[in-house]
Amino acid sequence: MKEALEFLKKAGTYYIATVEGDQPRVRPFGTAHIYDGKLYIQTGKSKDVSKQLETNPKAEICAFVDGNWLRIAATLVNDDSIKAQESMLEDYPELRNMYQAGDGNTQVLYLKDATASYYSFTSEPPMTPRVVKF
Repeated sequence: MKEALEFLKKAGTYYIATVEGDQPRVRPFGTAHIYDGKLYIQTGKSKDVSKQLETNPKAEICAFVDGNWLRIAATLVNDDSIKAQESMLEDYPELRNMYQAGDGNTQVLYLKDATASYYSFTSEPPMTPRVVKF
């Protein structure tokens, strides 16, 4: 999990895929944080992504850094605890101009039953994906 966190932070921007009905939806994200032994992301409850994850909590995350990429398949679980929200906002204080713990909009979700697959476009010979579950 820590390796996935470090990869996502190094990427800075990563992408989350969800579904809306039969239509895939992909958008950029930038938060990744470990709290209480779980890998979390953050969004706003007013956003479409939140509604999509409420309907179908399965998602994939994809990030690319220096010819290497990471794909994480997981179920995203909402955590309404104020402590989890505060922990995320401490790690990302720039979000405090849009979000506050307990404001009814701040949403943190942790990855459950995650499978992280690591790939490389630059390794010689081409690497077989390395798979890690957490």
